[in-house]
Amino acid sequence: MFSSLAKQYSNAKKIDIWFSFSLIDIRRENNYARDQISSMSTDFDIAIIGSGMAGASLGYALRNIARIVIIEAESVAGYHTTGRSAAFYTETYGGPAVRSLTTQSKDFLFTPPAGFSDVPLVYARGALHIATSRQAHRLTEMLAEYADFPAIQRLSRDEVYALVPVLKPDYSIGGIYDPDCKDIDVAALHAGYLCGCRQAGVDMLYDAPVTKLKHDSAGWHIKAGDREVNAAMIVNAAGAWADSVATLAGAQKKHLTPMRRTVISFRPQPDLYDSTMPMVLDIDDRFYFKPDAGHIWASPADETSMAACDVQPDEIDIATIAARIEAVTHFKISRIERRWAGLRTFAPGRGPVFGFDESVPDFFWCAGQGGFGIQTAPAASAHCAALIAAH
Repeated sequence: MFSSLAKQYSNAKKIDIWFSFSLIDIRRENNYARDQISSMSTDFDIAIIGSGMAGASLGYALRNIARIVIIEAESVAGYHTTGRSAAFYTETYGGPAVRSLTTQSKDFLFTPPAGFSDVPLVYARGALHIATSRQAHRLTEMLAEYADFPAIQRLSRDEVYALVPVLKPDYSIGGIYDPDCKDIDVAALHAGYLCGCRQAGVDMLYDAPVTKLKHDSAGWHIKAGDREVNAAMIVNAAGAWADSVATLAGAQKKHLTPMRRTVISFRPQPDLYDSTMPMVLDIDDRFYFKPDAGHIWASPADETSMAACDVQPDEIDIATIAARIEAVTHFKISRIERRWAGLRTFAPGRGPVFGFDESVPDFFWCAGQGGFGIQTAPAASAHCAALIAAH
């Protein structure tokens, strides 16, 4: 069945998984870095490995208290996960630690520092978790789970269809609605961090995969691409590659698991498109979809464990989400215009891995942010920066 579904959508054009709006700002930062690279110092207080949201935000948080270099294996910042994220802000996501970091990040995201970004970082969206008759019990469970969030509402069938009339008749019996959920402009947030780093004199080293880490009485000696860099401290913000970086440093792995997440984008029938529609999520996380600039973004909410790599979407996952969208809504997917996948990396307990390594000196972990790394970046980076400054 899946093979035939995949063939049905095989007319989708092969595209670069990068969003064009992300590349504009990020390539500008990279070009600046390359212009300065020949005069870059080789001695630093802190070397941050990874220029995605974790590394960029931590570099920003530390920019005024240390001499920093951010080392990136790829030619652009945030290539593997940050640049492929369809992130949104919701304080109900994750366990207590994640929810706390999300709430603490709210002021920064909703009212960023002056000059940080020329555009808002968040936009109104709302999130609606829908249930079928077989999932009716989940409505009661989810409402109880979110009891600490007074804005959360349980909606009747009629209220669900008033918000999302594109759903097929009698599919949903009700839903849980979070009116405070926001879309996050990931490109603007990431670019703001990179610009802040640049303005403060943080050095950026691109096309520099780390191949050797050695520690002695003088600190860390790092082989990155064709360059050698020395630093008193290393921050491991390498995302899906964080365990590999730890192995190079002689640290114990944290058993991080990269998991593939797939997204497609298609143009719906004009009379069915509603830019104000909330994000719609299956209450058991079998799919989600939301409007974006005349298109619908949709995901099967897949979590496929795999080795760290330049992940590409799997045809089965593409076919699965296309079939689910057509089964649940009146949308007809005649052509998938974009398809991409990213890696979300989780620790065994699904909480973040922050702190100094227990066995290797001056080696700090900033990893395992899974599906919450974007919305928690302001608070997580401030927390990590405080630990590093105290050290």
